[in-house]
Parts: sequence; structure tokens; C-alpha cells
Amino acid sequence: MSQTISWIDWAIIAVYGFGLLAMAYWLARRQESREDYYVAGRNVGPWPVGLSIMATQCSTNSILGAPAFVAFAAGGGLLWLQYELAVPLAMVVLILFAMPLFRHLQLVSVYAYLEQRFDLPTRLTLSGLFLFVRAFATAVTVYSIALVIDLITGLGFTASVVLLGAFTVVYDVMGGIRGVIYSDVLQLLILAAMLVLVLIFLVDASGGFTQMWQSFDAGRKTTLDFSHHGFGDGQTFAFWPMLIGGLFLYVSYYGCDQSQVQRQLSTRDIDATNNALLINGLLRFPLVLLYCLVGVGIAVYATQNPQFIAALPDSGGGPEYNLAVPLYMINALPVGLVGLSLVALFAAAMSSLDSVLNSLSATTMEDFVRRFHRGSWSPHKELILSRGITAIWGGVTLLMAFYVGDIAPTVLEAINKIGSLANGPILAVFVLGFLTHRVAGPHAIAGLLLGMITNGTCWIFLPDISWLWWNVIGFAVAVVVALALSYLARIHRVGHNAREENVDLYESAIRHHLREEARHNWYRRSLWLVAWFTGLLVLLLYLNT
Repeated sequence: MSQTISWIDWAIIAVYGFGLLAMAYWLARRQESREDYYVAGRNVGPWPVGLSIMATQCSTNSILGAPAFVAFAAGGGLLWLQYELAVPLAMVVLILFAMPLFRHLQLVSVYAYLEQRFDLPTRLTLSGLFLFVRAFATAVTVYSIALVIDLITGLGFTASVVLLGAFTVVYDVMGGIRGVIYSDVLQLLILAAMLVLVLIFLVDASGGFTQMWQSFDAGRKTTLDFSHHGFGDGQTFAFWPMLIGGLFLYVSYYGCDQSQVQRQLSTRDIDATNNALLINGLLRFPLVLLYCLVGVGIAVYATQNPQFIAALPDSGGGPEYNLAVPLYMINALPVGLVGLSLVALFAAAMSSLDSVLNSLSATTMEDFVRRFHRGSWSPHKELILSRGITAIWGGVTLLMAFYVGDIAPTVLEAINKIGSLANGPILAVFVLGFLTHRVAGPHAIAGLLLGMITNGTCWIFLPDISWLWWNVIGFAVAVVVALALSYLARIHRVGHNAREENVDLYESAIRHHLREEARHNWYRRSLWLVAWFTGLLVLLLYLNT
């Protein structure tokens, strides 16, 4: 599949890469402490943060996988849009309940709250879980992206890893979270512009948008599936698991995952944080709709040009449909735009990798290095150490990328399910901290572990249950187990009791936030998100007819 890329296209890629490095160097001049490096001095506006959050979700896997799902996947099509209905509802939960506490506590690591509410082992357990899962998932992401770059350009796998990793790690080390945020904004704009151009070319090749839509397989136009429930019927992408399971997944991801919460903690105040979440809740659907429409265009183009599918590399079980979008880009776009399309793929990859590397560094520094270091460092030494930890994590994930290919392909395919294995139980630990007074750390950890074990059991022995339901199942099991253990401990007067001085943290923060709500009228703005959810549901119902 590798094509001859013109020197003009390579020049465009080089200008983009060195432009990122220059921006990171310029932003690095403002850093004086680890807080500047990890939370940008808590002085970033809502628009950059909101767009950065969107950019991270718009990864290469999404840009390649979603159009392939719409165009070619068995049981696929526009059902993918159901997944986005949960996003505005998740933003409402975070705006009204989660972020007030985290902003009130002035956290850098979200897991530091767990030590204040529970104990140190709870903090270290969830922080360690985050480090393990994110590092492994990042290595798999680098591996898959490098394969795409290799197949498109013929550079070779090693050179592709180095090319992607070198630029990402260097600008991440220099720029810190501010560099991550502003590079994400740039990358999102490039990516969105490129997707619009690709869609324009696809529409033109189809004879117009109406012709393209009419030529699209009617069975794939279904946007809502109310006829299945995902509990044992083997239908993963039915409406209810995507809405309810998606809600639990998104609340956990946006509210309990360091890679997301860290940016929300970088804003100047709670008002800016909530505005960033509002921006994400309102604008994410149009972006997802854009690359789903690209999938519609790719499906029609493949029907009209049978040789297109034949040109895709063989994945072992058939054509590698995830490479359909880049194959179309380099074959259909003119010189110059091919370079921009490759930049867009790089941008999608970097916007996911940079934030994860910075959050891995922040978690390591806050939850382990500073937590156990006896003594103090100057702000400058902490800044240098923070950059060093980022570089180390960059090197670790790049090295891991060379070895994950030895893992069975089924595991690589299953990596997308790992989030749902842990998301529900992790969310349960935070909710137990927010809403209960007597659940102690050991009870929460036991619930977390049993919740994950239950989800793993569903994965292995009950494959017909939609993996989206794991987010709900794991949450419910973790909560029930923790509450039961807490109750038994009170009856027998054994075990640990939650520290009373810390249990009131959430209530104090909420009282403070309610005063802010009255001043900024965030309840009304939350209704905007509910109205947006309703409007999206109506739109999908209309498209479904």
C-alpha cells in the first residue's frame, strides 16, 4: 500500500513538526514550577481546554475506526452516533457534582483526593492502576499508528515509531500541559479541516450529497436500535447499552481519569472549567458526525470503485478496512493535500499521546515521588524532575511499542474493552467517597477489585453481554461490595472507619459550589446540555425513519 510521497508533502509534514517544537519552546519560557508544568498555573481559558478535551478523544483510532465501522463493519453503520448521546449528560453530572470538589481542593493529581477521603493505599491503588493501563494502552496506540505510517509511506516500522515519538515526546517535555493544550487545539483544527476536505472530495466523486446518501446501504443508515438490549443477545451497539453504559463510561473517563481531569484543573476557575465541559458537550457530536459522514462517503466510493477494496492490505481475515481513509487520502487528493492529510493523521495521534504522557508524569510525580520524598525541592528542581519523568515515560511507551506486536492479535483488538473493564469500578470508588460517610479505604479497594473481576468474568464467560454494560455492572458490584463490607465492619466493630474530618470535604465543596451556581446560573446552562441531548435524540430519530 505504500505510496511515493512527494517532497512537497514531506516539506509540509516537516514544517508542522518543527512548528510544534517552536511553539513548545516558546510556551516553556513561562514555566517556573511543577504546577506551571502540570496545570499551567491554573490560568488557561475555557476554549483551549474544551477543544483540547475534544482533540484527545478524536484519536487516530477514532478517525480510522469510526469511518470503517460506518462503511464496512458487520453490524455497523451510523449506529455509532448513539454513543455520543451520553456525552452531554455526562457533562451535566461533572459540572454539577464532580468538578466543584476537585477545584475546591486545588488538586494536581485527581487521586490525591482518595487519600484525603480514604487512605494512602486507596490513592496508590487507583494511581497505579491508571499508570499500568494507560502506559500499556499508549504503547498499543503507538504500535498501531506506526503500522499505519509505515504502510502509507514505506518508512519502516522502527522509523515510523521514532518519527512519531520523537516529535511528541520532545514538545511534550518542553511545553508541559500548556503545550499539550495549545498543540491539541492546533491539531484539532487541522484534523477537522482535513476531514471537511475529504468529505468534499467524496461528495463530488459520488455526484453530490443527495446521490451519496441515496447510494449508501439502507441497512447502515439505522441510527437508533431499540429492538435489542445487549444483555445476552450479542448486540453490542444497541441503544440502551450505548446510552446508559456510555454515560457511566464518560463520567468515569472525564471525571476520574487523570489524563482528562488534569486539563480541567488547568483553568483559571470553576466557571472556566464548566465552560470547557460545556464546549465539549456541545461540539463533540458535530465532529463525530463529520467523520461518520466520511465513512458514508468511503462506503459509496468503495461500491463505485471495486478496485479500492482490493488495494487494501490483508489483515489475515480480510481487507484491513481501518486503512480505507488514509488509502483514499493518498490516492484521491492532490500533491500538498496529501501532506496535509498525513499531518492530520499525525495530529490525531499526537493529541492522544501528548496528554497521556503528561498525565503519566503528573501521577508519578504527585502520587509517588513527592508523596514519599522526605524533604523539599526548589520549584526549579521540581520542574526539571517533572520534565525528566515525562521523558522517561515517553521512552518507556515507545520501547513497549516494539514488543506489543508479539501479543496475540485478539488481545490487541480487545484493548478497547479494557477501559470498560475498569471504568465502572473506578467511578464507584469516587462516588463512594463523595456520597458515603462510613465506607473506608479497604472496603472501596475490595469493591474495585471484585467489580473488575466481575467484568472480566463477563468478558470471558458471557461474551454476548455488551461490553458497554460492563461500565454499569462493575460500578454496581463495587458499590454493593463496599457498602456490605462497611456494614459488616460496623456490626462487628472491626476494620477501618472513614476519617470524619475528611468525609465532609465533598459537602463543604458542594455548599461552596451552590453559592457559585447561584451567581453563575450553572443549573440553567446544564439545561442547555439536556436540551442538546434531546435535540440530538430527535435528529437521530428523524434520520432513523
